[in-house]
Amino acid sequence: MTDVTTPVDGPFPIRVVRTQSGADLDVSAFLVRAVFAELFSQAYEDPEGFTEEFADMYELMRSAQHGGPDSAARHEFDARMEKYLGACGDGLIPVYGGQVGRLRDRLAEIAAPRPVPAQQERRAS
Repeated sequence: MTDVTTPVDGPFPIRVVRTQSGADLDVSAFLVRAVFAELFSQAYEDPEGFTEEFADMYELMRSAQHGGPDSAARHEFDARMEKYLGACGDGLIPVYGGQVGRLRDRLAEIAAPRPVPAQQERRAS
């Protein structure tokens, strides 16, 4: 049986935890296995090129932040980020079969209305 907080157990497990204001989705397995693995591979194959590319991306990101949503820097940054996402499966995390229902059920459980502490105290008296 799958742990209730991990309704999606593969290929990239997703853990769902209730928070004060909603839920946290833990997708760290996807980040490690898809995103970081791809970055590590690029860094290994061309360390200098990798460093230059990411330094350039940092500068581009800063220019995009200052230039606004329709700046040339924003468009260039977005296009390059799409390329990186493509190398990581477009950022999509596959969820199969019964895992879809377990994820739905866990999110529905978390989304269900809960009494606030003051309401619980009134009911107890």
